Amino acid sequence: MSLFGIMRTSVSGMAAQAGRLATVADNIANSGTIGYKRSQVEFNTQVLDTNAGSYRSGSVSTTTRLDISNQGAIKSTTSPSDLAISGDGLFIVRDGAGDTFLTRAGSFLVNNIGNLVNSAGHSLMGYDLTTASAVPVVGGFGGLVPINTGLQTLKAAATTEGVLLPNLPSNAPVAAAGSLPSDNVASSEYAGKTSLVTYDTLGNEKIIDIYFAKTAADTWQVATYDALGATNGSFPYSGGPTALETIIFDPATGYVAGGGSTSLSIPVPGGATMSLDISGISQLGTDYQVLSAQANGSSPASIDRVEVNGDGTVYGIYQNGYARPIYQLALANVPSPDNLQALPGNAFSVTVDSGDVLVGTAEASGFGSIIANALEESNVDMATELTIMIESQRSYTANSKVFQTGSELMDVLVNLKR
Repeated sequence: MSLFGIMRTSVSGMAAQAGRLATVADNIANSGTIGYKRSQVEFNTQVLDTNAGSYRSGSVSTTTRLDISNQGAIKSTTSPSDLAISGDGLFIVRDGAGDTFLTRAGSFLVNNIGNLVNSAGHSLMGYDLTTASAVPVVGGFGGLVPINTGLQTLKAAATTEGVLLPNLPSNAPVAAAGSLPSDNVASSEYAGKTSLVTYDTLGNEKIIDIYFAKTAADTWQVATYDALGATNGSFPYSGGPTALETIIFDPATGYVAGGGSTSLSIPVPGGATMSLDISGISQLGTDYQVLSAQANGSSPASIDRVEVNGDGTVYGIYQNGYARPIYQLALANVPSPDNLQALPGNAFSVTVDSGDVLVGTAEASGFGSIIANALEESNVDMATELTIMIESQRSYTANSKVFQTGSELMDVLVNLKR
């Protein structure tokens, strides 16, 4: 056994405990940092060759590991751009130099150019749904763009679909020949009329007049017109019907019989075409009444705010109340998250030990869900850190005593020569 070996072993022990205390200091300092993942030190023995007659003390080495896979508590906030991940996955962010990183810190704000950025200035990345669908590149970050809400202004949406659920009176008289809505004459007869607001491709409001007239028992005609061509709000119109269909009802149920029309394809003046669903239309013994009538589309407006749902779809809520999906958040995962490399700004980068990155979307297989108006807190437990601090302090003191004892024995050995 060597006295120098004893001293070297105790020095390695003090260095190991000092490193452990360093991680405790970092953990305590970042206990309030959003998305922070605690680090911990693991000890490994370094054993020298020994034989039955002697023992040679070795040393201790340390390995620092991050507890990234352990989720912190989620707290509610008042900001809709605060995001938390419940489950597996990390946000994908990019710095000003174009380098891509991963993070669990979801405190984002809109910067001066409209990008959602975190406190480190990294831009949140996703897929632009206004130009293409979200198709993740599984093994890379291709197709990702910074999520920008400032450029999504003055958007108009053309009407493409609608739903109309009226009830037609079963006891309505049959309209006279030559006086049907499709005849477009001043004497046109009808049992019901509904006007629907639609929007053309430029967001201009267009009103569609929809008429229902009974042509025979359990048989009805539906005709639509551009309200702009009406004469004092009704027939005759300056142009013919824009859509014309026949509806046949089952006399036993009062609903559309098999083979009858259940939708209308209506041209919206200005270039759009609306598919109007009338599959729920009925012919019952009561007055004409509309149970539901709605159509999509909107006039030009700017974004008032953004909302994010559980699958990471970012909706722009416009000033006119229209909600439009504009981005899809992208999430990343790796086979061994705890082996990611920690970087400044509460970010992580991929390493050989962590494995290749897998990109996907929230609520898909292997990924958690997004919670808006929420943040993930640090996963540091203060009681655990203080306990480790006490243990390391005691161990450091004990190792220093071993070093001191070895030094004293060296003094005895040197003094033997005197």
